[in-house]
Amino acid sequence: MREEFGLDQEPTNGGEVLFERRGGAGVITLNRPAALNALNHRMIQALSRALSAWEEDEAVRFVVIKGEGRAFSAGGDIVDVYKAGRAGKASPDFFADEYRLNAHIARYGKPYVALIDGIAMGGGVGVSFHGSHRVMTENAVFAMPEVGIGFFPDVGGSHLLSRLGGYGMYLALTGNRIGWGDALRVGLATHALKSSDLPDLLERLAGADHPDDVLLSLAADVPAEGDEARFHAIDRHFTLGTLDDCLVSLQRAAEHEEDEFAREMLSTIRTRSPTSLHVAFRELCHGAMFSMDECMRMEFRILVRMLKNHDFYEGIRAALVDKTRDPSWKPASIEAVDPAAIDAFFAPLAEGELEL
Repeated sequence: MREEFGLDQEPTNGGEVLFERRGGAGVITLNRPAALNALNHRMIQALSRALSAWEEDEAVRFVVIKGEGRAFSAGGDIVDVYKAGRAGKASPDFFADEYRLNAHIARYGKPYVALIDGIAMGGGVGVSFHGSHRVMTENAVFAMPEVGIGFFPDVGGSHLLSRLGGYGMYLALTGNRIGWGDALRVGLATHALKSSDLPDLLERLAGADHPDDVLLSLAADVPAEGDEARFHAIDRHFTLGTLDDCLVSLQRAAEHEEDEFAREMLSTIRTRSPTSLHVAFRELCHGAMFSMDECMRMEFRILVRMLKNHDFYEGIRAALVDKTRDPSWKPASIEAVDPAAIDAFFAPLAEGELEL
Protein backbone atom coordinates (compact mmCIF):
# COMPACT_ATOMS: atom_id res chain seq x y z
CA MET A 1 0.00 0.00 0.00
CA ARG A 2 1.46 3.34 -1.10
CA GLU A 3 1.17 6.44 1.08
CA GLU A 4 1.97 10.09 0.44
CA PHE A 5 3.17 12.54 3.05
CA GLY A 6 3.05 15.94 1.46
CA LEU A 7 5.65 15.80 -1.31
CA ASP A 8 5.18 17.83 -4.45
CA GLN A 9 4.96 14.66 -6.52
CA GLU A 10 2.89 11.58 -5.85
CA PRO A 11 5.06 8.51 -5.11
CA THR A 12 3.59 6.63 -8.04
CA ASN A 13 4.78 9.47 -10.31
CA GLY A 14 8.40 9.35 -9.27
CA GLY A 15 8.35 11.26 -5.98
CA GLU A 16 11.59 12.10 -4.19
CA VAL A 17 10.63 9.82 -1.28
CA LEU A 18 8.37 6.79 -1.57
CA PHE A 19 6.28 5.56 1.36
CA GLU A 20 4.53 2.20 1.45
CA ARG A 21 3.29 -0.50 3.80
CA ARG A 22 4.60 -4.02 3.43
CA GLY A 23 2.76 -6.04 6.03
CA GLY A 24 3.66 -4.52 9.37
CA ALA A 25 6.63 -2.60 7.97
CA GLY A 26 6.48 1.02 6.97
CA VAL A 27 9.00 1.24 4.14
CA ILE A 28 10.69 4.48 3.09
CA THR A 29 12.66 4.69 -0.16
CA LEU A 30 14.84 7.71 -0.87
CA ASN A 31 14.20 8.18 -4.56
CA ARG A 32 16.64 10.65 -6.13
CA PRO A 33 19.13 8.18 -7.61
CA ALA A 34 20.55 10.69 -10.11
CA ALA A 35 21.45 12.95 -7.15
CA LEU A 36 22.69 10.00 -5.06
CA ASN A 37 19.55 10.44 -2.96
CA ALA A 38 20.74 13.76 -1.53
CA LEU A 39 18.16 15.15 0.89
CA ASN A 40 16.36 18.42 0.23
CA HIS A 41 13.95 20.31 2.47
CA ARG A 42 10.83 18.74 0.93
CA MET A 43 12.20 15.26 1.65
CA ILE A 44 13.08 16.13 5.24
CA GLN A 45 9.58 17.45 5.87
CA ALA A 46 7.92 14.43 4.28
CA LEU A 47 10.07 12.03 6.30
CA SER A 48 9.12 13.84 9.49
CA ARG A 49 5.42 13.61 8.71
CA ALA A 50 5.63 9.93 7.84
CA LEU A 51 7.56 8.96 10.94
CA SER A 52 5.16 10.85 13.20
CA ALA A 53 2.14 9.20 11.56
CA TRP A 54 3.63 5.70 11.65
CA GLU A 55 4.74 6.05 15.26
CA GLU A 56 1.09 6.47 16.22
CA ASP A 57 -0.21 3.77 13.86
CA GLU A 58 -0.49 0.40 15.63
CA ALA A 59 -0.52 -1.40 12.28
CA VAL A 60 3.06 -0.25 11.64
CA ARG A 61 5.33 -2.40 13.81
CA PHE A 62 8.62 -0.94 12.61
CA VAL A 63 10.14 1.31 9.94
CA VAL A 64 12.56 0.39 7.15
CA ILE A 65 14.48 3.03 5.19
CA LYS A 66 16.51 2.38 2.05
CA GLY A 67 17.84 4.19 -1.01
CA GLU A 68 17.06 3.74 -4.69
CA GLY A 69 20.04 3.15 -6.99
CA ARG A 70 23.72 2.93 -6.12
CA ALA A 71 23.68 5.18 -3.02
CA PHE A 72 21.82 5.20 0.25
CA SER A 73 22.21 8.98 0.52
CA ALA A 74 25.28 11.08 -0.22
CA GLY A 75 24.13 13.86 2.13
CA GLY A 76 22.08 17.01 1.93
CA ASP A 77 21.55 19.37 -0.99
CA ILE A 78 24.33 21.60 0.26
CA VAL A 79 24.79 23.45 -3.04
CA ASP A 80 21.33 24.97 -2.60
CA VAL A 81 22.44 26.28 0.80
CA TYR A 82 25.61 27.67 -0.81
CA LYS A 83 23.63 29.52 -3.49
CA ALA A 84 21.24 31.00 -0.93
CA GLY A 85 24.14 32.17 1.21
CA ARG A 86 25.92 33.76 -1.71
CA ALA A 87 22.70 35.60 -2.52
CA GLY A 88 22.52 36.91 1.04
CA LYS A 89 19.58 34.65 1.89
CA ALA A 90 21.23 32.05 4.10
CA SER A 91 18.64 30.45 6.36
CA PRO A 92 18.97 27.79 9.05
CA ASP A 93 15.42 26.52 8.45
CA PHE A 94 16.45 23.46 6.41
CA PHE A 95 18.95 22.44 9.07
CA ALA A 96 16.52 23.08 11.92
CA ASP A 97 14.01 20.67 10.40
CA GLU A 98 16.75 18.17 9.57
CA TYR A 99 18.11 18.24 13.13
CA ARG A 100 14.63 17.76 14.56
CA LEU A 101 14.23 14.73 12.31
CA ASN A 102 17.58 13.31 13.43
CA ALA A 103 16.60 13.71 17.08
CA HIS A 104 13.22 12.08 16.41
CA ILE A 105 14.87 9.06 14.80
CA ALA A 106 17.22 8.68 17.77
CA ARG A 107 14.31 8.44 20.20
CA TYR A 108 11.86 6.71 17.84
CA GLY A 109 9.37 4.53 19.67
CA LYS A 110 9.56 1.60 17.25
CA PRO A 111 12.42 -0.34 15.64
CA TYR A 112 13.98 1.69 12.85
CA VAL A 113 15.87 -0.39 10.29
CA ALA A 114 18.26 1.39 7.90
CA LEU A 115 19.36 -0.68 4.90
CA ILE A 116 22.61 0.96 3.81
CA ASP A 117 23.61 -0.34 0.39
CA GLY A 118 25.94 2.26 -1.10
CA ILE A 119 27.31 5.53 0.19
CA ALA A 120 25.96 7.18 3.36
CA MET A 121 27.44 10.57 4.15
CA GLY A 122 26.34 13.71 5.97
CA GLY A 123 22.56 13.96 5.90
CA GLY A 124 22.36 10.32 4.81
CA VAL A 125 24.05 9.36 8.06
CA GLY A 126 21.52 11.46 9.96
CA VAL A 127 18.53 9.49 8.67
CA SER A 128 20.12 6.07 9.13
CA PHE A 129 22.72 5.70 11.86
CA HIS A 130 20.59 7.07 14.70
CA GLY A 131 18.12 4.24 14.19
CA SER A 132 18.00 1.06 16.26
CA HIS A 133 19.17 -1.24 13.43
CA ARG A 134 21.93 -0.20 10.99
CA VAL A 135 22.40 -2.81 8.29
CA MET A 136 25.37 -2.36 5.93
CA THR A 137 26.18 -4.32 2.79
CA GLU A 138 29.49 -4.87 1.00
CA ASN A 139 28.63 -1.82 -1.13
CA ALA A 140 28.12 0.46 1.87
CA VAL A 141 30.45 3.36 2.58
CA PHE A 142 30.25 5.51 5.71
CA ALA A 143 31.83 8.96 5.92
CA MET A 144 31.45 12.29 7.67
CA PRO A 145 33.67 14.41 5.39
CA GLU A 146 32.43 17.85 6.45
CA VAL A 147 35.77 19.27 7.63
CA GLY A 148 36.91 18.99 4.01
CA ILE A 149 34.29 21.50 2.87
CA GLY A 150 34.68 23.99 5.70
CA PHE A 151 31.72 22.59 7.63
CA PHE A 152 31.48 20.29 10.67
CA PRO A 153 30.10 16.82 11.47
CA ASP A 154 26.45 17.66 12.06
CA VAL A 155 23.15 15.72 11.84
CA GLY A 156 23.97 14.28 15.26
CA GLY A 157 27.60 13.53 14.44
CA SER A 158 28.65 14.96 17.79
CA HIS A 159 26.57 12.27 19.49
CA LEU A 160 27.26 9.39 17.13
CA LEU A 161 31.01 9.79 16.67
CA SER A 162 31.81 10.78 20.24
CA ARG A 163 30.58 7.39 21.41
CA LEU A 164 33.20 5.63 19.30
CA GLY A 165 36.13 7.03 21.28
CA GLY A 166 39.29 7.68 19.31
CA TYR A 167 37.84 6.06 16.22
CA GLY A 168 35.05 8.62 16.07
CA MET A 169 37.54 11.47 16.45
CA TYR A 170 39.60 9.94 13.65
CA LEU A 171 36.55 9.86 11.37
CA ALA A 172 35.64 13.45 12.26
CA LEU A 173 39.10 14.97 11.73
CA THR A 174 40.04 13.08 8.57
CA GLY A 175 36.67 12.62 6.87
CA ASN A 176 37.92 9.20 5.76
CA ARG A 177 35.57 6.57 4.40
CA ILE A 178 35.03 3.13 5.89
CA GLY A 179 33.21 -0.01 4.80
CA TRP A 180 30.97 -2.55 6.43
CA GLY A 181 33.70 -4.48 8.27
CA ASP A 182 35.16 -1.52 10.14
CA ALA A 183 31.68 -0.11 10.78
CA LEU A 184 30.56 -3.41 12.30
CA ARG A 185 33.68 -3.66 14.45
CA VAL A 186 33.30 -0.21 16.01
CA GLY A 187 29.52 -0.44 16.44
CA LEU A 188 28.34 1.94 13.73
CA ALA A 189 26.64 -0.99 12.02
CA THR A 190 24.55 -3.48 13.97
CA HIS A 191 24.40 -6.03 11.14
CA ALA A 192 26.23 -6.86 7.91
CA LEU A 193 24.24 -8.32 5.03
CA LYS A 194 25.08 -9.22 1.46
CA SER A 195 23.33 -6.93 -1.00
CA SER A 196 21.97 -9.95 -2.86
CA ASP A 197 20.01 -10.85 0.29
CA LEU A 198 18.17 -7.52 0.53
CA PRO A 199 15.10 -8.59 -1.50
CA ASP A 200 14.70 -11.68 0.69
CA LEU A 201 15.15 -9.54 3.80
CA LEU A 202 12.41 -7.12 2.75
CA GLU A 203 10.05 -9.96 1.98
CA ARG A 204 10.64 -11.57 5.36
CA LEU A 205 10.37 -8.28 7.24
CA ALA A 206 6.91 -7.71 5.77
CA GLY A 207 5.62 -10.71 7.72
CA ALA A 208 7.65 -10.21 10.88
CA ASP A 209 6.55 -8.84 14.24
CA HIS A 210 10.07 -7.58 14.99
CA PRO A 211 13.16 -7.28 12.76
CA ASP A 212 15.65 -8.98 15.09
CA ASP A 213 15.07 -12.63 14.22
CA VAL A 214 14.96 -11.92 10.49
CA LEU A 215 18.18 -9.93 10.58
CA LEU A 216 19.99 -12.55 12.64
CA SER A 217 19.01 -15.28 10.20
CA LEU A 218 20.56 -13.44 7.25
CA ALA A 219 23.40 -11.50 8.85
CA ALA A 220 26.92 -12.09 7.57
CA ASP A 221 30.02 -12.31 9.76
CA VAL A 222 32.54 -10.03 8.05
CA PRO A 223 36.04 -9.06 9.18
CA ALA A 224 37.19 -5.47 9.63
CA GLU A 225 38.98 -3.92 6.69
CA GLY A 226 41.63 -2.45 8.99
CA ASP A 227 44.02 -4.65 10.96
CA GLU A 228 44.52 -4.44 14.71
CA ALA A 229 47.67 -2.33 14.32
CA ARG A 230 45.63 0.36 12.57
CA PHE A 231 42.95 0.38 15.26
CA HIS A 232 45.67 0.61 17.91
CA ALA A 233 47.29 3.53 16.09
CA ILE A 234 43.96 5.36 15.88
CA ASP A 235 43.43 4.95 19.62
CA ARG A 236 46.98 6.12 20.28
CA HIS A 237 46.75 9.35 18.29
CA PHE A 238 43.06 10.33 18.49
CA THR A 239 42.26 9.93 22.20
CA LEU A 240 44.37 12.84 23.44
CA GLY A 241 43.15 15.91 25.28
CA THR A 242 43.52 18.59 22.62
CA LEU A 243 43.67 18.88 18.86
CA ASP A 244 47.26 20.05 19.19
CA ASP A 245 48.13 16.94 21.24
CA CYS A 246 46.74 14.73 18.46
CA LEU A 247 48.74 16.54 15.80
CA VAL A 248 51.95 16.45 17.85
CA SER A 249 51.50 12.72 18.41
CA LEU A 250 51.06 12.12 14.68
CA GLN A 251 54.00 14.38 13.86
CA ARG A 252 56.34 12.55 16.23
CA ALA A 253 55.33 9.17 14.92
CA ALA A 254 55.76 10.32 11.33
CA GLU A 255 59.19 11.85 11.92
CA HIS A 256 60.80 9.66 14.55
CA GLU A 257 59.18 6.31 13.92
CA GLU A 258 58.80 6.66 10.15
CA ASP A 259 55.18 5.66 10.64
CA GLU A 260 53.42 5.71 7.27
CA PHE A 261 49.96 5.71 8.82
CA ALA A 262 50.78 8.76 10.95
CA ARG A 263 52.29 10.51 7.94
CA GLU A 264 49.19 9.81 5.85
CA MET A 265 46.78 10.99 8.57
CA LEU A 266 48.76 14.15 9.20
CA SER A 267 48.83 14.95 5.49
CA THR A 268 45.07 14.41 5.21
CA ILE A 269 44.21 16.54 8.23
CA ARG A 270 46.39 19.41 7.02
CA THR A 271 44.21 19.73 3.90
CA ARG A 272 41.03 20.26 5.96
CA SER A 273 39.61 23.58 7.09
CA PRO A 274 41.57 24.64 10.19
CA THR A 275 38.50 26.26 11.71
CA SER A 276 36.39 23.18 11.04
CA LEU A 277 38.99 20.94 12.66
CA HIS A 278 38.93 22.97 15.86
CA VAL A 279 35.12 23.02 15.90
CA ALA A 280 34.88 19.27 15.21
CA PHE A 281 37.33 18.40 17.96
CA ARG A 282 35.47 20.49 20.53
CA GLU A 283 31.98 19.36 19.51
CA LEU A 284 32.93 15.69 19.92
CA CYS A 285 34.45 16.40 23.33
CA HIS A 286 31.20 18.09 24.39
CA GLY A 287 29.03 15.55 22.61
CA ALA A 288 30.44 12.67 24.65
CA MET A 289 28.79 14.23 27.70
CA PHE A 290 25.53 15.29 26.05
CA SER A 291 22.26 13.59 25.22
CA MET A 292 21.17 13.48 21.60
CA ASP A 293 18.84 16.45 22.08
CA GLU A 294 21.61 18.45 23.75
CA CYS A 295 23.93 17.59 20.86
CA MET A 296 21.41 18.83 18.33
CA ARG A 297 21.02 22.14 20.14
CA MET A 298 24.80 22.53 20.23
CA GLU A 299 25.09 21.67 16.55
CA PHE A 300 22.43 24.22 15.68
CA ARG A 301 24.44 26.90 17.46
CA ILE A 302 27.47 25.92 15.39
CA LEU A 303 25.41 25.78 12.19
CA VAL A 304 24.08 29.32 12.57
CA ARG A 305 27.65 30.60 12.83
CA MET A 306 28.90 28.36 10.01
CA LEU A 307 26.40 29.93 7.64
CA LYS A 308 28.29 33.21 8.14
CA ASN A 309 31.78 31.72 7.97
CA HIS A 310 34.16 32.08 5.01
CA ASP A 311 35.40 28.48 4.99
CA PHE A 312 31.92 27.00 4.50
CA TYR A 313 31.38 28.80 1.20
CA GLU A 314 34.98 28.42 0.08
CA GLY A 315 34.94 24.69 0.78
CA ILE A 316 31.73 24.09 -1.15
CA ARG A 317 33.00 26.25 -4.02
CA ALA A 318 36.20 24.26 -4.33
CA ALA A 319 34.62 20.83 -3.88
CA LEU A 320 31.18 21.06 -5.48
CA VAL A 321 30.77 24.24 -7.53
CA ASP A 322 34.01 25.04 -9.36
CA LYS A 323 35.42 21.59 -8.44
CA THR A 324 38.97 22.95 -8.36
CA ARG A 325 39.82 21.13 -5.11
CA ASP A 326 41.93 24.11 -4.04
CA PRO A 327 40.18 25.77 -1.08
CA SER A 328 41.79 28.87 0.38
CA TRP A 329 41.04 28.58 4.08
CA LYS A 330 40.92 31.56 6.45
CA PRO A 331 42.83 31.23 8.73
CA ALA A 332 45.12 29.14 6.56
CA SER A 333 46.72 27.04 9.31
CA ILE A 334 45.52 25.12 12.33
CA GLU A 335 47.93 27.07 14.53
CA ALA A 336 46.54 30.44 13.39
CA VAL A 337 42.99 29.78 14.57
CA ASP A 338 41.97 32.06 17.45
CA PRO A 339 40.46 30.08 20.36
CA ALA A 340 38.02 32.94 20.93
CA ALA A 341 36.69 32.47 17.42
CA ILE A 342 35.98 28.81 18.21
CA ASP A 343 34.30 29.77 21.47
CA ALA A 344 31.92 31.94 19.48
CA PHE A 345 30.60 28.95 17.51
CA PHE A 346 29.34 27.37 20.74
CA ALA A 347 27.89 30.46 22.42
CA PRO A 348 24.13 30.68 23.11
CA LEU A 349 22.02 32.09 20.30
CA ALA A 350 20.50 35.47 20.94
CA GLU A 351 17.76 34.69 18.42
CA GLY A 352 16.75 31.53 20.30
CA GLU A 353 17.91 27.93 20.57
CA LEU A 354 16.73 25.00 18.46
CA GLU A 355 13.34 23.75 19.63
CA LEU A 356 12.95 19.97 19.53
